[in-house]
Amino acid sequence: MTAWNVDAGSAGTGTGAVTLVEGSSFSISAEHGDMSADRPHGVFHNDTRIVSRWDLRVNEEPLEPLAAMVREPYRATFLARVKNPEQPDSTLLMERERRVGTGLREDITMRNLGREPATCTVTLAVEADFADLFEVKEGRIRRRGDYSFRTQSNRMLIDHEWNGRRQGVVVQADDATSVHRGMLTFEVVIPPHDEWSTTVLVRPVVDGEELRTHFPVDRPVEESVPARRFQTWSSSSPRVTTDNEPLQAVLSRSQQDLGALRVFDPRHPDRAVVAAGAPWFMALFGRDSLLTSFMALPIDQSLALGTLQTLADYQGAEEDPSTEEQPGRILHEVRPGTSDTVGLGGGNVYYGTADATPLFVVLLGELHRWGLASKEVEALLPHADRALEWMLHHGDLDGDGFVEYHRANEQGLLNQGWKDSWDGVNFADGRLAEAPIALCEVQAYVYGAYRARAHFASDTGDEQTARTWTDHADRLKKAFNERFWLPERGYYALALDRDNRPVDSCTSNMGHCLWTGIIDEDKAPLVAERLLDPTMFTGWGVRTLASDMGAYNPVSYHNGSVWPHDNAIVAAGLMRYGFVEHAQRIAMGMLEAATRFDDRLPELFCGFARDAYPDPVPYPTSCSPQAWAAATPIHLVRTLLRFDPQLPHGELWLDPAFPPAFGRLRIDQVPIAGSRLSIDVNQGSTTVDGLPDGVRLVRQVRRLTPSGDQTAPAEPDRNSDARER
Repeated sequence: MTAWNVDAGSAGTGTGAVTLVEGSSFSISAEHGDMSADRPHGVFHNDTRIVSRWDLRVNEEPLEPLAAMVREPYRATFLARVKNPEQPDSTLLMERERRVGTGLREDITMRNLGREPATCTVTLAVEADFADLFEVKEGRIRRRGDYSFRTQSNRMLIDHEWNGRRQGVVVQADDATSVHRGMLTFEVVIPPHDEWSTTVLVRPVVDGEELRTHFPVDRPVEESVPARRFQTWSSSSPRVTTDNEPLQAVLSRSQQDLGALRVFDPRHPDRAVVAAGAPWFMALFGRDSLLTSFMALPIDQSLALGTLQTLADYQGAEEDPSTEEQPGRILHEVRPGTSDTVGLGGGNVYYGTADATPLFVVLLGELHRWGLASKEVEALLPHADRALEWMLHHGDLDGDGFVEYHRANEQGLLNQGWKDSWDGVNFADGRLAEAPIALCEVQAYVYGAYRARAHFASDTGDEQTARTWTDHADRLKKAFNERFWLPERGYYALALDRDNRPVDSCTSNMGHCLWTGIIDEDKAPLVAERLLDPTMFTGWGVRTLASDMGAYNPVSYHNGSVWPHDNAIVAAGLMRYGFVEHAQRIAMGMLEAATRFDDRLPELFCGFARDAYPDPVPYPTSCSPQAWAAATPIHLVRTLLRFDPQLPHGELWLDPAFPPAFGRLRIDQVPIAGSRLSIDVNQGSTTVDGLPDGVRLVRQVRRLTPSGDQTAPAEPDRNSDARER
């Protein structure tokens, strides 16, 4: 999940950083609450840093931090002690309640626990540099344009104009004794055992318009838009009850984070999409948002629908080499601002990805199976057909039936699959592959898209269209297994390079091929065996690149690290082909890793073996919370439930394969087709209540047929040792 033309190896937020997020606003501070301009700290709105310094002091002394508590994704409390050089145990406590949403609100309360009055000068130093988000992330801030500063009574106004764009920020403190350039001052006297409090508001200014804060002083904070959205999300999300308390904590945190990562388009305030991750990727990403909303289907199908509708609005209509737009193509990312790191010529949409377009169709097909209303299908199906046309023509650069990528300009992404770092596609000996490149998982997604379109047609009685797309899928599957399979290695090539040579490194990508069913049945056991051998499986999860490959580095972004979402897809693929114990090992490793990260899986972590270090080693610049990492535990539980809706056929297939460590698991309020399910799994017994009218429960697992569909009755699970087959 790398932004266009941005190096993934950028500086992190620092140890102990506190990130708050709400929609397109977020803040990053040190653990004591202050923000430093020379660190990747600040208050951000629409990818612009509107506050670069936020430094609270009492009597010119910095505060002594005691605790930082994140109450909700958008709200935190910072507790500190006021330093007193003449008194070791200070009697003054400072509490800062911070809320983020279209700017920031900070409620500051100082308590005097002493027996004498406290006379204090409280100062808050504030600066704004209006730096682009990625300039801040990479530590390459350039001061550009014209800045102006004004004060109006209790308000500080900082304006910035550059490249024809005006923006600014208003900092307001009604109780301030004085407001000068970059400094709010409060002269305070606090009686014994009493307290003093004030509120500071930060509001963005866009093109001369001062935006309304989500947290006005004259309204209760619990009535704010973020509070109401979060409460609605929490109350409507499924409720999990389990004997396994760590599992319950991880699932609860995942649901909370997904709620926080929702972004609402002002043009469609009721339509939510999921942003890729905090703090640096609070924007719609094609691949990330599609996969995340796919994995989050058990808790909310509206995220998937909103993501599809929004991506459809941006679907490519013409050829533009500067943004890599092409007719039918689904975007890589869209940014709310006009950063020059995102779009050439002032644009804010970039299309350079090979996988978002087929994944668009795959997600629409899955949503159809979950019972998406026919009118929604009809509205999105033309966009799916345009996406399919892109795969057959623009996506297939040389006409060989495979979808390749080759960036159209020097500013675009060199690699355009999910491993999109510059060195993410390499041969077994470590050499970099050269474009055009046809990735194995992209062909798998295309295969899934063809199958999905065939199912749509079949469900409406259009057998001719169904046969057309089934034939496309069958031809692709045959060609894929002929060209990508490496019989002497026992695994699939990562890609084909510009000379159509197999890129022969062993990677987790082939697990995505299991997920969509493009892999031949006779080859699946060897793939499963390799994915779980010690060169790939760390004990926590499957590495992106095997440890016996030339480019392996456990502390790299894509060449040996462990990505939770990648593992969720691999586990689902293994389960699809009947490798139950393999899938269980990955699921348990991931969920146990989450408990070592305070119940929140990060974007990625280092690929060291579990027996080398007692805990998973964090990757320095990993996003957290990150959307598809947050969705990973949810998708893993769905995989272990073997929960497979087929509502157009009036069926819900369910055959839990929970590890014994799970104990009893009950999930209430699972949304599906306008109903709410309750699923109770206890010692091999499963009950389901609340099925939609006309839907029957099939207590079996669906299996692959030779055509690649999962429609055959259950067969015994495969042995965990693939070599015995």
